[in-house]
Amino acid sequence: MAGDTKARQGYIYAILAFIMWGLAPIYFKSIEQVEALEILVHRVVWSVVFVVVVIALRNNWRKVYAILVNPKLLMMLVVTALLLGFNWGLFIWAVNNGYMLDASLGYYINPLLNVLLGMLFLSETLRKGQKIAVLLASTGVVIQLISFGSFPYIALSLACSFAIYGLLRKKMAVESLPGLLIESVILLPLAGAYWLMMTPSPTSNMLLNDIDLNVLLIAAGVVTTLPLLSFTAAAKRLPYSTLGFFQYIGPSLMFMLAVTFYGESFDIERAVTFAFIWGALILFSIDSWKASQSKLVNAH
Repeated sequence: MAGDTKARQGYIYAILAFIMWGLAPIYFKSIEQVEALEILVHRVVWSVVFVVVVIALRNNWRKVYAILVNPKLLMMLVVTALLLGFNWGLFIWAVNNGYMLDASLGYYINPLLNVLLGMLFLSETLRKGQKIAVLLASTGVVIQLISFGSFPYIALSLACSFAIYGLLRKKMAVESLPGLLIESVILLPLAGAYWLMMTPSPTSNMLLNDIDLNVLLIAAGVVTTLPLLSFTAAAKRLPYSTLGFFQYIGPSLMFMLAVTFYGESFDIERAVTFAFIWGALILFSIDSWKASQSKLVNAH
């Protein structure tokens, strides 16, 4: 009975996390008058503030200190911080410059890339269904490159940066929240340097902004951290394979927002690539479901 309650809570946290990530473009669109790098600075600064508050409430400072006295972990977190900063910045730029469909495609590709990286760097073996899924996704990208002469660099940059970030964090003995605090603190000097050197913009002086805009800019910390907290809570209560089924909520919501509300064109070029990715994901999901069912049968 306790296991059922724990699983139900896990499902709720997972759905909340991926809905928040999927609807995040609405937030960034609401402040699109602010430059992408300027939004990124706010995202870094207010994430630090929000995470500090949460860690203080949870009294998790010992976990933060354990990271600070470990030079190897700190060096790894410098790398993951730079990957995270790049991913955050590119996502904001893509959403606010009419490339939300490309961002959506990137997060559809991400789980397939995770499987590939797991095989290459974690000695994980790919099942037949997973191999075909990765091959299908790759074919979609290659067809776009050959037939349409374009390369989905935004989608692949988002997918690769987040997949490599996930791989490195998986190999580190660091919990998500203390790790996120250190990563945000590492990005803080870069954010500060950019703020000092950038040409002043109409929104760069918060004392001159409308109160509504300032509230939205400060909310960047909540928008960044809240879904991550929900995701962490879900990951503690659900098997990772089960959690994987929820990750398509985010890009699906982005896709619907892009086409329905923000007028991005779903042309033949994108349709072909998406068709291959969706086919790969369906195959990938069926294969994962069969594997988890097989494990349950063997366990009993």
